[in-house]
Amino acid sequence: MADIVIQNGRLITFNGPDQQALAITDGLITAVGSDADMAPHLAGAEVIDAEGATVLPGFIDSHVHLFQGAVEATWVKLFGIRSKDKIAEAVRARSKAQPEDKIIFAIGMSHGCMDGAEPDRHHMDDILRDRPFAAMHAGHHTVWANTKALEAAGILDGADVPDGCEVVMGEDGKATGVLNEVGAFGPVLRLTASGARELAGYETGSNPVPPPSAAEREADKTLIELSLKQIASKGITGLHNMDGNFYQLELLAALEAEGRLTARTEVPMHFKNFDSIDRLSEAADMRSQYSGDMVWSNRVKMFMDGVIESRTAVMTRPYTDTGTLADPLFSQPFFDEVCTKADAMDLQIAVHSIGDGAVHRVLNGYEAARRANGPRDSRHRIEHIEVLLPSDLPRFAELGVVASIQPPHGPGGGYFDFGDAEDSILRAEELGWNYPMRRLLEAGAKVILNTDWPVVPIDVLPSIHAAVVGKDLPAPWVDDRLTLRQALAAYTRDNAWVEFNESRKGRLSAGMMGDVVILDRDIEAAPLSQLNQAKVRATLLGGRIIYDRTSQNADFG
Repeated sequence: MADIVIQNGRLITFNGPDQQALAITDGLITAVGSDADMAPHLAGAEVIDAEGATVLPGFIDSHVHLFQGAVEATWVKLFGIRSKDKIAEAVRARSKAQPEDKIIFAIGMSHGCMDGAEPDRHHMDDILRDRPFAAMHAGHHTVWANTKALEAAGILDGADVPDGCEVVMGEDGKATGVLNEVGAFGPVLRLTASGARELAGYETGSNPVPPPSAAEREADKTLIELSLKQIASKGITGLHNMDGNFYQLELLAALEAEGRLTARTEVPMHFKNFDSIDRLSEAADMRSQYSGDMVWSNRVKMFMDGVIESRTAVMTRPYTDTGTLADPLFSQPFFDEVCTKADAMDLQIAVHSIGDGAVHRVLNGYEAARRANGPRDSRHRIEHIEVLLPSDLPRFAELGVVASIQPPHGPGGGYFDFGDAEDSILRAEELGWNYPMRRLLEAGAKVILNTDWPVVPIDVLPSIHAAVVGKDLPAPWVDDRLTLRQALAAYTRDNAWVEFNESRKGRLSAGMMGDVVILDRDIEAAPLSQLNQAKVRATLLGGRIIYDRTSQNADFG
């Protein structure tokens, strides 16, 4: 007897032919086949009529920042606003509504948003002068702060910051208000209501200091739970966090124990460039303490560079507008040593690498580990790959390295405004190797897709639309769009594979976890141009309905 039977669907199983129906019993898929095949499983089961819509394995978003996204949901939203007056209107409204907050913080501010001018502390003062105010770029690598915020954070006169970070200083000897990378803007974020507890896993990889109180822990769990409801409404049943510490693992484990965790979540150990290699023992401790189906750790995360917009992405040639070269966050010898040690410990590695120089260095580190330890099924990852050296294309398949890419971020994704700014920073030949999804796949690499939420919304179907439909791009950009099946596989089957769970999830077949998403239409029958109009009708986690669009309580979507 099954608990749930889904009938009359268009099941993309990623395990042989498409089917019509499936049954779930005790959290596992127990049968997949035609509607007629489900007859023995109907007695006592809850039957869901998919009404001819697409049914898939639950989506897995393999690059997110869960705790950060939960906190940022409470900030002022400035996405797409490029008028100083409009920004001021939104910020002053929040300031009036929350007079007791130490700082008004916003997310989604963009370069050139001050009516075409680059923001600085004087612009920020014009928007809000009498109390601290700061705003983060959508890419999360730059914060702009007003004078009051810089004073409150103790950095108006500058600060010593880690390598790769910068408190930009003006000719007057004062900070300009531009803060590049987390080591520079961390003191400003610590003024927020959360005390930047969400930042600790990103900034240091250690637990928040001072240790959170019981009330703060409860507040953090509540914020995460609210975001998990939104995540469930997008058909997502699995997450790979890209920052981590024991505190986040503790929060998620507590939510699981209380029945409030609705996404299977992996949390890495975040290794920083200022760490001793001995700190990798923490990754082993995390793995030994957290190895369940809902919360686990088996990965080391690192950063090799920053981002192109702030000229902190490591390129092989100087930026065309500044003539500067960004410094890598790790020296090659030290990075090779860390990779070799982590690989020898059977840990997976994921590294943020945006510039072609950073990607090249990370491939070198993985090659060094392979040379020292011998080949193994490591599934090491490179995150972003915004620009690639053509000569490095075949190395992904040769070294078994996974390309982890965020389609909405790219020039064809339609989310960010590409054009003049990128043209002034990169050369034509570099733009031609921008987000090379299809070329990596055709070269034999495993390509996985994700959002990097909260950089963009945690919404899988628009992300798939960006990968498949996107925008037509002029030369020198190259058409690297995927087929619909390729993109769907990259968000389900292949994201399960990259977490070493291909035998348990990511496919619709007997014995697999009952993680299933039902859409509101047959997306293969509709025009591709309408792909981003599709919605999730229901999400099942382990055979439990965690989102039902038809329910009166379905507030998301």
